[in-house]
Order: sequence, then C-alpha cells, then structure tokens
Amino acid sequence: MRMAHPKMYDDGDLHFQRVRAVALDLPEAQMKVSHGRPAFFTTTVFAYYGTSVKAAAAGGDTPLPPGGRRSGDWEGYLQYPRALVIKPEGSDLDFLEQDPRAFRPAYLGASGWFAIDLSALDPGADDDDEGWAEVAEWLEASYRLTAPARCVRALDA
Repeated sequence: MRMAHPKMYDDGDLHFQRVRAVALDLPEAQMKVSHGRPAFFTTTVFAYYGTSVKAAAAGGDTPLPPGGRRSGDWEGYLQYPRALVIKPEGSDLDFLEQDPRAFRPAYLGASGWFAIDLSALDPGADDDDEGWAEVAEWLEASYRLTAPARCVRALDA
C-alpha cells in the first residue's frame, strides 16, 4: 500500500495565500496538492509553493538562501516552505543564477526549474511592492512557457 505524502504547507501562511491569489488569477489556472505541496497548473504545472534541496549542497559549492530548515521527516534535505518554484524563461537564467534568494530545487532543478525563497518578502505589502511584482512576473513567465496557447491568448486579451 502506498502512503500519501504529508501536507507540507500551511493554508494560513500569508506568503502562500499571496502566491495562490496571483497564480489562480491567471486564465484557467487551478491548484492541486502534489507530493504534499501546492502545485499550480493549467494542463501542465507552472509553479509549486515550497520545496527542498539536498542538505549536502549546503556544505558544497552551491550557494543557498539562509532560510532552509532541516526536517526529521526528510533527513538529508533542507526545507524551504516559502519558496516559489518556477520554470524560468531563458532570459531570466542569468539573473536567477546571481540572485541570493534563488537556487535549483531537488528533483526539478535538473530540468531547468528554479526556486526563489520568498521568506524575506512582506506578505502584507502592496501589490506594487517590487518583490511581489517580481513574483507576479515569474509566475506569469512560467505560465506562458507551460500553458496552452488559448490560455496565453486569454492572458494577452
């Protein structure tokens, strides 16, 4: 018998509520829980909320944001519960590789996905706050790379 993944996010997390609102405002976007974490998708996932990275990377050459936490349930991994995982456009790769909040998450990082630790953002800031405006841009860019053409047309309408 296969066991379900435990829920790895908090519905009351204000960062999550903010990301969810922006993601679900995109045409035909929906949310499901995948491997215990929120996944935002149309026909394909365009973002996840929360991720992990192998703890061994913390001692190696891979720079990681300071917010990672060790978890007894996932020994060997650092948890980033307030990270946004997106598939970036090629033009954003250089920026993300230099951003101290960004890192390649476990599993998806090898396929070109990046995680951005949102812990330092104020979840109560205005929508025009630079940090939250970036979050909206990253979500939209990832959405454009993964969503069906009709959804992208709806977004541009």
